[in-house]
Amino acid sequence: MDRKVYFNNKALPYLLLAPQLAITAVFFFWPAGQALFMSVLQQDPFGAKVVFVGLENFKAIFEDPDYLAALWRTAWFSLAVTLFAMVPALLLAVMADRVVRWATFYKTTLIVPYAIAPAVAGVLWLFMFNPAIGSVAWVMKSLGVDWNPTLNGTHAMWLVILASAWKQIAYNFLFFLAGLQSIPRSLLEAASIDGASEARKFWTVVFPLLSPTTFFLLVVNLVYAFFDTFGVVHAVTGGGPAKATEILVYKVYYDGVHALDLGSSSAQSVILMAIVIGLTFVQFRFIERKVHY
Repeated sequence: MDRKVYFNNKALPYLLLAPQLAITAVFFFWPAGQALFMSVLQQDPFGAKVVFVGLENFKAIFEDPDYLAALWRTAWFSLAVTLFAMVPALLLAVMADRVVRWATFYKTTLIVPYAIAPAVAGVLWLFMFNPAIGSVAWVMKSLGVDWNPTLNGTHAMWLVILASAWKQIAYNFLFFLAGLQSIPRSLLEAASIDGASEARKFWTVVFPLLSPTTFFLLVVNLVYAFFDTFGVVHAVTGGGPAKATEILVYKVYYDGVHALDLGSSSAQSVILMAIVIGLTFVQFRFIERKVHY
């Protein structure tokens, strides 16, 4: 006979949810609503005159070659950051899961970079690859590699990608390690008895069981690459040289704060939000089908 549990206080759940709902409303829904409202307006830099222009801001954005270039730049930047943040994290998690002695020390050391702010992480990598004082740049120069992210746009983009991915590796490592530790050892022992090699055990037993964790991190890392890498770009390159590292989130900031084109900046933020929501929907609609819970 099943026993039913009744909770008589109907107001308490709403009171417990109220702080989080208030934070979400103030810091997400209200700014998003303001962006939607301002995206259909055009105003001068001083806010003295505001004109309703409808969808003209969106039309101008998609006719702007700089914005289209930033769109494609953001696409491959996000994919590169996600790849370079997840693959090393999985490798480190697999290696750390096998460590017996000093395991806590190794795991704690690998998690530490996540506590570093994105801007600080960007500055650290900028110092290492600075052509004048950077230690890594000096080694590369001694090997005959002319690396200069301050002048070469391709070098600058790779520097931003590496700094952004390095910042996120610790976060991914933590979840991958938790996923590995939740896999029953009996399954791995059964695979070993059947004569499976380490590589075969990983691809046929471990990785399929990690699919929920991998899917979750895929969504999180794409959102991170689209939004949270602003601090890295701003600290390392400022969108340069010659806008070579100006991704969408930085272009929203630059056009709104420096160019004082608030209508266009708001419209760009709406488009960026729609892109991320669309990508998340596609991932949950199609990619999640291959996830084994």
